Amino acid sequence: IDLLPPILDDMVRMGRAARPPRPWLGLYTNDDDSRVVVGGIAKGGPAEQAGVRKGDAVMAVADQRVGSIADMLRCVWQLGPAGTEIPLTVARGDKVVGISIRSGDRGDYMKKPSLQ
Repeated sequence: IDLLPPILDDMVRMGRAARPPRPWLGLYTNDDDSRVVVGGIAKGGPAEQAGVRKGDAVMAVADQRVGSIADMLRCVWQLGPAGTEIPLTVARGDKVVGISIRSGDRGDYMKKPSLQ
């Protein structure tokens, strides 16, 4: 609740905080035994465009090992705002694959309400 007062006016005026948007990858992930597993991918989103696949296990973000979704998000957010290139290391079957994702602004991928 302490996070809301500093951004409340922005939220009312613009519907979001007046700061650069955090990077969004378009991944739907699950924690599984100290692994982050991709359970789904947003259609047309940054991860799909970069070639991430359902079932990939995210091992590292920018060479920082991750063991939970919270770890992964903190690492991604530390790299910069939306538009930042996010390097991932994923386990795909018995292979380790490096993937670079140009992150996006989640708001750009959301359906906007029709005003008509």
